[in-house]
Amino acid sequence: MSAIPAPARAASPWRTAFGAWLALVLVLLAAYRETALTMVGIWYRSETFAHCFLVLPITLWLVWRRRADLAALTPRPEPAWLPAIAAVGALWLAAGLVVVNAATQFAFVALLILSVPAVFGFAVACALLFPLLFLFFAVPFGEFMVPAMMEWTADFTVAALQTSGVPVYREGQNFIIPSGSWSVIDECSGVRYLMASFMVGSLFAYLNYRSYRRRALFMAVALALPIVANWARAYMVVMLAHLSGNRIAVGIDHILYGWVFFGIIIFLMFIVGARWAQPDPPPPAAGAAVPGQARAWPVALGAAALLLLPPLTLAALERAEGAAAPVVLALPAAWPSGWKAEADGSALPAFTPEFADPSALAARVYQGAAGTVGLQVAYFRGQNEERKLVSSRNALVGMRDRQWAFPRFGSRRLEAAGRAVTLRSADIIDRDQIAVVRQRLQVWRLYWVDGRFVGGDVEAKLAQAVARARGHGDDGALLLLYAAGEPRAAEAALQAFADANLGALGEALARTRRAR
Repeated sequence: MSAIPAPARAASPWRTAFGAWLALVLVLLAAYRETALTMVGIWYRSETFAHCFLVLPITLWLVWRRRADLAALTPRPEPAWLPAIAAVGALWLAAGLVVVNAATQFAFVALLILSVPAVFGFAVACALLFPLLFLFFAVPFGEFMVPAMMEWTADFTVAALQTSGVPVYREGQNFIIPSGSWSVIDECSGVRYLMASFMVGSLFAYLNYRSYRRRALFMAVALALPIVANWARAYMVVMLAHLSGNRIAVGIDHILYGWVFFGIIIFLMFIVGARWAQPDPPPPAAGAAVPGQARAWPVALGAAALLLLPPLTLAALERAEGAAAPVVLALPAAWPSGWKAEADGSALPAFTPEFADPSALAARVYQGAAGTVGLQVAYFRGQNEERKLVSSRNALVGMRDRQWAFPRFGSRRLEAAGRAVTLRSADIIDRDQIAVVRQRLQVWRLYWVDGRFVGGDVEAKLAQAVARARGHGDDGALLLLYAAGEPRAAEAALQAFADANLGALGEALARTRRAR
C-alpha cells in the first residue's frame, strides 16, 4: 500500500502579510533614508526633541500590548489604499522641492503608517490606530511656535510682576525691574515642555481611558498645562532672583528650578488624571485564521513602486540642475538712479543678521537724496537641510544678540519691479537701556525667486517649487533693506530706495543666476 501524503499546511496569513510589509518598510527606509537620517540628526542635536528617541520603542511596546486583539483578526490586503500612498508621496516630493523638512518628515511617517492598512487591512490598522498615530511624535516639529510663546511668556511675566507690586519697564522680550534686567529667549518659550508633555499626556490618556471624550480632554490639558506652567515658572524664577538679591535662580539653578517645577506639574497632572482611569476591556477570543491571503505581496509590490517614484523624480530633477556652482555676488558702487555706496559703511549702525549658510553674501550702505539705506543680500543655490532660502534660522536678530533687542514685526505693501508685494517689516531697538539716544532700525525683508520679488515665506516656497518643477533651478535671494533713525524718516528712505533700485537689483540677481 502506498502512503497517503499529508495535506500541505496553508501558510499563515500573518506570516505572509508580515513578510510583505517588512519588505515594503525596507524599501521605504532605503528610498527615504535622507529624510529619516535628518530626523534622527535633529533628535541628537536638539534637547527640545531628545524625547523622540523614545517614540519607536514605545510604539513597538504598544503594538505588543494589542497582540491578543490582533490574534482575533486576519490580515486582508487592501489595494484601495494605494492612491493614498501615491498622494502622500506627491506631497513629500513637493516639500522636497522647497526643502521643507517638517513636511517631508510628516509625509515619511504617514507613508509608514499607510503601509499598514495597505498590506494588513483596515481592521488591523484600526486595532493599531493609536500606536500608528503615536509615530507622528517622532517628527521634530513645533519650533515655529517659539516667537509666539516667547511673547506670551513675557506678557504673563510682566503682568504678574506688576500685580505683585514690582515696577517693570518692558521693550519687546526685554524688561527691567529694580533688581536687574531680564530677557525672554528661546529657552524660556516652553516649547520643549510643551512637546514632552503632549507626548506623555497622550500616552497616559490612551493607556488609562477607554472613552474618546476623556482621552481628548486629558490630551487638551496636557497641551495647555505646560504653557501655563511655563508662565508660572518664568515668574517664579524672576521673583526668586528679585527677592534674594540675585543670589538664587540666576545661574544653572535657573534651569534646574524650571525642570523640577515642570516635573512636579506633570506628576500632579498624572495623579489627578488617574482618578478617572477606566479598566481595560477583556481581550477578544481568537478567531480562526482565513487562508489564501497571497495578495499581500502584489499589494506590497505596488506600494513599493509608488514609494520609489517621488525620490526618483527628485533625484532626476537634481541631476538636471547639476552641481551647485560657486556664486559670485557683487553689489554696484552706484545705481543708475543716483544712489551711491558710502565709503566705509559707517553711516549706519552695525547690523549683522543671521543667515542659514548662504552660497554668497553681499552688503553695502547707499546714500541718496532721501537718506541712507543699508542693503544685505544672501544668495542661495544648491539648497539643502542646512542651506535654505526660507528658514527659521534666517533671523534678523539672534536670540543672544548683545546689541539689538528682539524685533517687533509688521507688514508693508510695496511695488517691486512692477508688481505688488506684501513684505515683512521690523522695528529693532538696541539693548542699551541707559543711553540718552538709543539706536533704532527699520528693516524690510523680501525674497527674489525665479526672476521676481515675493514677500512672504509661503509665497517664496511656492515660487521655489514652481521654479524647480519648470527646470529653472533652486536659486533664490533674501534681501534686507534697513535704515536708522526716526521710524517715519527711515520708512521714507526705504521706500525711496526700493522705488528707485529694485528693478535694477532684480536684473543684477538674474545675471548672478545665469553666471554658472
